[in-house]
Amino acid sequence: MSESAAYFRNKLSFEIDVMAVHAGLGSGAFVLVDTRRHASWEHGHVPGALHLPTALVAEQAHVLIPGGTPVVVYSWGPGCNGSTFAALAFAELGYPVREMIGGIEYWQRNGLPVQTSDGEVSRPGDPLVTAD
Repeated sequence: MSESAAYFRNKLSFEIDVMAVHAGLGSGAFVLVDTRRHASWEHGHVPGALHLPTALVAEQAHVLIPGGTPVVVYSWGPGCNGSTFAALAFAELGYPVREMIGGIEYWQRNGLPVQTSDGEVSRPGDPLVTAD
């Protein structure tokens, strides 16, 4: 296997797309963690996600999530590496961790619901993302 093929195969083992996360929510296969700041969480988050900002992972992960539990992290979107830093923090604590690529931005662009203070809200999907 070429070096680049090995890199991409390895990369894929640590990423998961929003539709796979959506399909697995509630299955108990992983804990979904929103790693954004409080204001961003309040603006809207994936229903069923746990809020644990990146800066607090090292000190609070073991209090909120049993050790060894598979974790999926997300942040805003492709232009934000907060979930990458959170994934690193979880990995350094020994958690099996994957990063939801696209973050909450692509969650919403796929027309999936978000939880807000007004309840669960769904917006129409972006045809550039949802087209078959």
